[in-house]
Amino acid sequence: MTTSTRVHNFCAGPCTLPVSVLEEVRDEILDFDGTGMSIIEASHRAAAYDAVHMNALADFRSLAAVPDDFAILFLQGGASLQFAQVPMNLLAEGETAGYVNTGTWGKKALGDAKKIADVYEAWTDPDGAFDRMPTAGEIEVRDGARYVHLTSNETIGGIRFTDLPSFDVPLVTDMSSDFLSRAIDWDTHDLVYGGAQKNLGPAGLAVVVVRRDRLSPHGRSLASYLDYASHESNDSMSNTPPMFAIYVMGKVLRWMLAEGGLSAFETRAAERASILYGAIDNSDGWYRCPVDEASRSQMNIVFHLPDKDLEKRFVAEAAEAGMVNLKGHRSVGGIRASVYNALPVDSVRTLVEFMDDFRSANG
Repeated sequence: MTTSTRVHNFCAGPCTLPVSVLEEVRDEILDFDGTGMSIIEASHRAAAYDAVHMNALADFRSLAAVPDDFAILFLQGGASLQFAQVPMNLLAEGETAGYVNTGTWGKKALGDAKKIADVYEAWTDPDGAFDRMPTAGEIEVRDGARYVHLTSNETIGGIRFTDLPSFDVPLVTDMSSDFLSRAIDWDTHDLVYGGAQKNLGPAGLAVVVVRRDRLSPHGRSLASYLDYASHESNDSMSNTPPMFAIYVMGKVLRWMLAEGGLSAFETRAAERASILYGAIDNSDGWYRCPVDEASRSQMNIVFHLPDKDLEKRFVAEAAEAGMVNLKGHRSVGGIRASVYNALPVDSVRTLVEFMDDFRSANG
């Protein structure tokens, strides 16, 4: 397959990756760095993989400007395992934390945390629409709360915190679907985590960035894999790590650094979102975004057409034209275009041209 036959991939889960990265992986798949084998066949204790692993840690720290007092952990299980692992490691017996329920993923984080500790719901949408993020003043921070957990961007609902709130207690933020698409304020955080598969690489890898002084005070007797401290003390190689995912992510990180770093990708995100929201807003209501304008995601852009039959036709005809994975999540319907870091701006322009043509033919 050549680059000319690649589709425009708007998938909300595993992400579009840079073609240059995919070409590097292709060229190395049979013989990585002269070893006579692929990286997925190598020992994680071998020098070749050790270099890949340590470079990825260093490049993540550089790209995200992670301070030295934070540890960076590469873990299996994606972000969903962190819904339980975070309270296991950050909350001692009897401690509590507030969880902001902004939709599907905020609700899941809260549900799993409740199985570990006595956490509370710090906010939920009173209308049940989950079409906006709360203001800082709407979020309940109880006396004695150890942290407030946020989901920076809700992939399904298409909403994001334009600016994360800050409180007198630290933040813990799930950044899975806008990870490294904008700068992170480390001063306000104890921990940031996210699955790699939306902006950084293949599925199967979670990146957890946690203050080193928060690694052990929980006092819990945890299985070694569930204990962040055991991973930090072994550079995330206390067991066999998700080597292929880390190997590819390392290439993506280097690509991002070469392309201008987080400031460049924040600019690209704003450009992609502006083009697509512009097409929606200038359609005289034929395309309709249900999200409050102040909370609109720059990663997952959701919208509806006048009826469900038109939406089905839109998805089918878009796929025939080379634009795939545009069907909205089954829980909300409609259309969802996920425009992650590596998606070319031209893919968004192609989608907008299709939207104009589809409206002209069906409006």
